[in-house]
Amino acid sequence: MKLEDLLLQRCGAQCELCKSEQPLTKYEVPPMDGHYAENCIMLCHDCLAQIEKKAELRPEHWHCLQEAMWSEVPAIQVTSWRMLNRLRHESWAAELLDMLYLDDETLALAKATGDHENDSAVELHRDCNGAQLFDGDTVVLTKSLDVKGSSVNARVGTVVRNIRLVKDNTQYIEGRIEGQLIVILTQYLRKQHS
Repeated sequence: MKLEDLLLQRCGAQCELCKSEQPLTKYEVPPMDGHYAENCIMLCHDCLAQIEKKAELRPEHWHCLQEAMWSEVPAIQVTSWRMLNRLRHESWAAELLDMLYLDDETLALAKATGDHENDSAVELHRDCNGAQLFDGDTVVLTKSLDVKGSSVNARVGTVVRNIRLVKDNTQYIEGRIEGQLIVILTQYLRKQHS
């Protein structure tokens, strides 16, 4: 039987953290070996986006950990511990964290990525007005920009279609102006709403 089939059978077609019946995605919990079912969990889009810091952390969504943290699956235990640590400023999360027991090996895995040291703050690509940007968005320049080493003319009001987010830096996006791919600071962009 394929790994995803085993995981779907284990979770009963529900997110293993919040029990949502949205479409599920297999998540390999780092740094565990993703070839084994006990190292993977099936997650809904909401849980996955918040875990991977691609969406704002919504504390009310994570009350589900009160039940999920008692799972015997190591990947669920590790993920529960990490998320409770990210939410430790919430009194209910701190209480659950105090109750959660992980054996030494599982606790070492949970600490291995250092994610527990981070707070709940999520850095997302945002335009000059604070609107979240996504790959494929269309933006408008709010300032004329000089493009170093190029004759490209990037004036205020220039529309840049189908942008790409720079993965490791939320201050930058990539886009084409006059056919040339350039990197643009998000503070000089306004998201164009359709």
